[in-house]
Amino acid sequence: MKRVSLVTVRKRLVTVFLLCVVVFSIILGRLGYVQFVLADFLVNKAEDSWSRNITFEPERGKILDTNGEVLVGNVSAPTVMVVPRQIKDKDAAAAQLSAILGMSKEKALQHVSKNISIEKIHPEGRKISEAQAKAIQSLQMDGVYIAQDSKRYYPNGAFLSHVLGFVGIDNQGLMGLEAYYDEELSGEPGYLQFFSDAKGKKMPDMADVYEQPEDGLDLQLTIDQRVQTIIERELDIAEAKYEPDGAIAIAVDPDTGRVLGMSSRPTFDPLEYQEVKPSVYDRNLPVWSTYEPGSTFKIITLASALEEGLVDLEDDHFHDSGAIKVDGATLHCWKRGGHGSQSYLEVVQNSCNPGFVNLGERLGKEKLFSYIKDFGFGQKTGIDLQGEGKGILFKEENVGPVELATTAFGQGVSVTPIQQVMAVAAAVNGGYLYEPYIQEAWLDPVSGEVLEKNEPKMKRRVISDSTSKEIRHALESVVAQGTGRGAYVEGYRVGGKTGTAQKVGDDGKYMSNNHIVSFIGFAPADDPEIVVYLAIDNPKNTVQFGGVVAAPIVGNIMEDTLSALGVEKRKDGIEKEYAWPEQPLVQVPDLVGLEKKELQTYLVDLNIEASGTGDKVLQQAPAPGEKVEMGSTVRILLGE
Repeated sequence: MKRVSLVTVRKRLVTVFLLCVVVFSIILGRLGYVQFVLADFLVNKAEDSWSRNITFEPERGKILDTNGEVLVGNVSAPTVMVVPRQIKDKDAAAAQLSAILGMSKEKALQHVSKNISIEKIHPEGRKISEAQAKAIQSLQMDGVYIAQDSKRYYPNGAFLSHVLGFVGIDNQGLMGLEAYYDEELSGEPGYLQFFSDAKGKKMPDMADVYEQPEDGLDLQLTIDQRVQTIIERELDIAEAKYEPDGAIAIAVDPDTGRVLGMSSRPTFDPLEYQEVKPSVYDRNLPVWSTYEPGSTFKIITLASALEEGLVDLEDDHFHDSGAIKVDGATLHCWKRGGHGSQSYLEVVQNSCNPGFVNLGERLGKEKLFSYIKDFGFGQKTGIDLQGEGKGILFKEENVGPVELATTAFGQGVSVTPIQQVMAVAAAVNGGYLYEPYIQEAWLDPVSGEVLEKNEPKMKRRVISDSTSKEIRHALESVVAQGTGRGAYVEGYRVGGKTGTAQKVGDDGKYMSNNHIVSFIGFAPADDPEIVVYLAIDNPKNTVQFGGVVAAPIVGNIMEDTLSALGVEKRKDGIEKEYAWPEQPLVQVPDLVGLEKKELQTYLVDLNIEASGTGDKVLQQAPAPGEKVEMGSTVRILLGE
């Protein structure tokens, strides 16, 4: 029998001992690694496998006007969620839910029987009423939860609808500002986290975790609800009176680019957007539509010629025979027989096409198209709204004498309304082209503190202050003495320009008796605070001229808006020249202090309505000096 030496035994024991030490060290190291390094990770993994989350949606940020009036808010609209494994009597739960939610029992049973951790009952259980939520909570059904949720509320219905847009059932922005600023308005969801075992039973020894949702930011707009209300009213009246194919209106602050009001027809209620055709709600016409501007575009030609020193409005004259020949083509004036000899100021007042053709020829295509581009045409304005168009301009290499001539009076080019209003704002504000914007500030939803404020962005200066002053004077004379007399407002200095543009049919030819009639106005004419552009598409049962249809509407908007904004009435400015069948206004005399028997002498053209007893006039309305229509009533208070 072979003997093993003591040394060999010792070596083997030492080897086994060392191996045991190594193995033990590895196990100990692994246990330490798991205990101290992987502990949090493994616990989280375990909790994730046990945890179930019930989502609590954040409240979407409100949308406010420039004065803090709520244009879009939220109302509570809870959502029903079920944990099927916690529902013991599924048949009973389905019966109770179906009765409250107005759904079939079979469909409710499908929801509560699904092999799923958490089921959201859709759509019957989404955005339910408070009464339905309380009814479900009162039943205290195991596994049925009411999650906090809300839905959008538009207190004014169709008011500003194309600008505001709307949201889907999950409160995600789909159109308008709701979509454009969806990320900022949405906020961050919260949740209620509870723990359950593999069979879905709630684990009573582990506390629920609640993470509060973070509400979205409030969006304050440049829109002034007072201005917007006036615009909406006038468009409603125009729609009822003229039955047009469409209508748009925009009001901006010319010194900043802030949009004060914007609307179009046809319109829709954001809460009922599914009830109208997509073509109604998915096109915000003031920024999307493109069409030939007509004579309102003549302001750009006028500004270009004045800036280049090519015309003197008072001293230079033009003879209008009713038509002008350009490269073999005959271009007509709107007035048959023409206007005869006239100063260029009268060319502007009369909106004489041949006169503006002459100005375009003086400028030449390079200079005219350079100014057109500098005024922002052929490119997006950059307004913070979806779907903005660029318009269409002739390529300069394709511009011949006829194209130059028609462009000079607004035919053959295509522009968007927002381009038009910002270009004219630049023409009358001293020559500064601004980027229009709707978003004024972001506000904290709790404190109302301003977190971020938008500032005006000037793109460039297009013309000088002296040229802008001449344009303001010329366009004020258009309203007082020319084709824009319908927009004249007693007590306010209003300037503006009419536009009547033929529409192009599907065959590429101009349509007969189908025009877009427009007017662009500003006030006060010497220092504009507001520019308003209005266009009516194919008005029915009327003469389709901008001065007949659009100008009076803008006059109404101007009168009420300037009053609402607190702009003082004045007696300076250009006096209106009345044309048949217009009747001059009558100035109200000062009657206070007169004897009753003396009144007849002063009220030849006015009616009187007296109250009180006595022989002496103590008060009167309207006030002395105001101008009113002939035959208007003056109210007086008599006393001793």
